This record gives sequence, structure tokens and C-alpha cells, in this order.
Amino acid sequence: MKIGILGGGQLGRMLIQEALKYDDEFYTLDPASDAPCHHISYFTQGNFNDYETVLEFGKDKDVVTIEIEHVNADALAELENKGIKVVPNSRIIKTIQQKILQKKFYEENNIPSPEFEIMDGSSDEIKMPLPFVQKMNTGGYDGKGVQVIRNNEDMKNLWVQDSVIEKLVDIDKELSVIVAKNENGETKTFPVTEMVADPKLNLLDFNVCPVFLSEDIDSQIKCITEKFLNTVHSPGLFAIELFLDKEGKVWVNETAPRLHNSGHQSQEGNANSQFEQMYRVIKNLPLADTDTFTFSGMLNLVGAEGFSGKVIYEGMDEVLKLPKTYVHLYGKTETKPGRKMGHINVLADSREELMEKLIKVKSMVRVIA
Repeated sequence: MKIGILGGGQLGRMLIQEALKYDDEFYTLDPASDAPCHHISYFTQGNFNDYETVLEFGKDKDVVTIEIEHVNADALAELENKGIKVVPNSRIIKTIQQKILQKKFYEENNIPSPEFEIMDGSSDEIKMPLPFVQKMNTGGYDGKGVQVIRNNEDMKNLWVQDSVIEKLVDIDKELSVIVAKNENGETKTFPVTEMVADPKLNLLDFNVCPVFLSEDIDSQIKCITEKFLNTVHSPGLFAIELFLDKEGKVWVNETAPRLHNSGHQSQEGNANSQFEQMYRVIKNLPLADTDTFTFSGMLNLVGAEGFSGKVIYEGMDEVLKLPKTYVHLYGKTETKPGRKMGHINVLADSREELMEKLIKVKSMVRVIA
């Protein structure tokens, strides 16, 4: 089967790495000539936001999928009209890539998400009391396009672009749950993970699984995933990012219609990884077992402050001596501050041991130039 992927980044790379044990041809489209997928796929350099480029890329593929949501969804709809399978379908990609449509989707389907209003040009329109969160309608990624407006001084920094204005949640934990659905309607849900963010970069720092949740919180999350899977009307793998507030209420922050950073620990920590699951969704195969083996966690390797240029992984030799520690590099030759260059997965027998190991690994390795 000819499988086309819009985006040639690390998510596509790890999907292809997992799927190479099967018999398919992988084609990728990315604007960067040295994208992580360029060595391990039939690679086309081009703009996945350009209508004609996406049409040309997809016209001879059996199925087209994405590893980034900021693609030309209209071109994907036209490919569907021509009989080419698109996973997830163009309709849900278009809904999720626009924050306004995404929030309306939750509202229409009674999926709990923080109270919101839509802003389309003027701070005079805003009725939401301070503090609140502003999310740009399009283009946000890895914490970009999101800002907290806490006071009148912050109002000077308000973006004028179309945005969602959202009530600020008093967050106890940030959680993520990855769900999958194939064309036959079969569904599987990965165990919930907890995301621990780097407050400076607004990027995921640690990822921990499993998470001990009360019966009530677990029930809320199951209800959210069931409603989402029943209303999404598309095959796909979706990462549902959640807020648990200090009152014990679970809210959907946002959803990614693709593989996700919060599922990387599944590579060694689960019976099957999110990448195996995504492959099976694309091929409409029986979905994979998602059980956890033990406690697992992930640490992002990001470019250190003050370093740009050819990458050096300082301390990696010492990390590689550690037991139950697994390095995944993304094939990016150039580092810059905050750039995701790889991740390290760790297994442990308890949450306490896991956190100790993650903190130790974080202290041992630096991404410099």
C-alpha cells in the first residue's frame, strides 16, 4: 500500500520506523529539505498548506494521513472526492485545526470544556472576566498561539487575530488520553498519562504513566472519551489533552488529530505504542492491545538556551549506561533553544522510582552545539 504522510517531522519518522516491519511504501511531504523523514521515506519537499501541492502529492496514494494538523484540509476533501482515503478525514481535521470550531464541537456534543467566547478583532467585545486564556484560532502549536491575560496590564498584549477567549482553569494536573478508532468502528484507549510542563518553554517536560486517579475522575475521563469517539465520525488516532481542576472536575483543553508527544512513553511502556496503533488505524486492521507493562515516563530532549548550530548531545554516553532507559533521536542535525531534538523513555517499578530516574536523566544530558 502507498501511504502518504503530510509532514515529515519526528512523529512521521517514528510512525515509519514502527511500520517498517510491515510491507508498505511510505511517502512524506514537508517544506524542510532535511526533515526527519527525508532519509526513511520517498520524500517530497513542498508546502503541505498549499492546495495544489497536497493534491499532487496525494493523487496516487492509497491513503493519506497527517503528522501535523496545520495542513490544507480543502485539498484533503478534494482527494476524498477523488476516492482517496484520508485518515483522519478532512472534516475533523478542519474542525480541530480551528480553535473556534473545536470549541463549538465540544459544546454541541456536551463534552466538558472550559467556558469560552469568540473574539474577532476588538478587546471591547470581551465579556470574560480576568484572568482568562487567549488561544489564536489557527496556527497554535507546542504552546505557541496561547497566552494568559491576568490583569489590565496584560490586556495591552492581547492579540487582535480571531481567537477563543477561555476561562482560566485552576489546574491541579494536566492529563492526556490517546484514543483510536478504525473504519470498522473498533475503538481502543491508552491509559491516561500525566504531563508535567516546563514553565519557561511551555513545552512538555516529563510524561508519566499510569496515573492514579479516583473512581470519580476516572469515570469522567471515560465519559469524555466515549462521547468523543461516538461523535468524531472518523477513523483516526486522537490525543485528548485534559485539565483536572482543584475541585476534581475534568475539562478538555484541546485535541490533536494525530500522534502526540504525550504518548511517546508507550514505545517501551505499553504492550503496543501509539505508532503501532496509528499504523493499524491507517490500514483498518484490528486495533492493538494498549496495556501498560509497568511505570513508564518520557523526558523531552530540547535545545538548551544559548546554543544554535550542529547538535551535540552532552552526557549521552552516561545515559546509555542506565538500565531500562531508551533514547529516541529525531534525526535533526541543527539545534536551537527550545527545539525538540529527541526524547528518552524510562521504565521503573514505582512512580517514585520513575520520577527519580527522570530527574536524574534530565540532569545528566544537555542538547548543545
